[in-house]
Amino acid sequence: MLEIINLQKTFNPGTVNAKTALRGLNLTLDDGDFVTVIGGNGAGKSTLLNAISGVWKPDYGRIELDGVDITGMPEHKRAKFLGRVFQDPMKGTAPDMEIAENLAIASKRGLKRRLRWGVKISDRRQYKELLSSLELGLEDRLSTKVGLLSGGQRQAITLLMATLNRPKLLLLDEHTAALDPKTAAKVLELTDKIVSENNLTTLMITHNMHDAIKYGNRLIMMHEGNVVVDIRGEEKQKLTIEQLLQLFESSSGSKFTSDKVILSK
Repeated sequence: MLEIINLQKTFNPGTVNAKTALRGLNLTLDDGDFVTVIGGNGAGKSTLLNAISGVWKPDYGRIELDGVDITGMPEHKRAKFLGRVFQDPMKGTAPDMEIAENLAIASKRGLKRRLRWGVKISDRRQYKELLSSLELGLEDRLSTKVGLLSGGQRQAITLLMATLNRPKLLLLDEHTAALDPKTAAKVLELTDKIVSENNLTTLMITHNMHDAIKYGNRLIMMHEGNVVVDIRGEEKQKLTIEQLLQLFESSSGSKFTSDKVILSK
């Protein structure tokens, strides 16, 4: 479903602030893969997701999605087949619009726009059913402004919006990092449920080693702009945090030093 070939990206090239974020990265995802991505600060995790999303063009390399080269495709054109949830709960929704209106916008992504009622009665029935599956009591609050919701509720709605039209690829950029532990666990459970039920090909960045091991069928660790550890299947299921750290150190030749990740293990 996704193939990344020799991807390279340097910010501020030719200056004292030059920073190479991706160093010839290669990665292939099969249809239905749920891949968790972990690594320290500056490892290139978010740069990778931004390159896939089209936020910026790589200096070199190629990105193919479902057999189509999207390397030079503008960000707005990729939006119709990509879903993304950011770390900040304030992103991904329109706070001054109702829950139903936000879902209506998401449902029309990639479609031709016409002059008609934005939210029909049949739409409201569908949205109520979808929200009911979240088990957050939002099905009876369709007319509530999204800006009045908690961070966890907003992330749950953003997740629903990102997957409403079953994207070819779902990108989750530390989407529970800004939430309290209990809410984060709930959003991760919802994520796992939605991804599994829809067989969505997914890349999920996380700073939590326990979550990286628990969720998905595959785990990759990044270091200095490259993938240094790639584990999947039964080997991943049996993995411990200590073994993961040992794999990182033997593959990268250095110790894992991210306090944020170490403290969350």
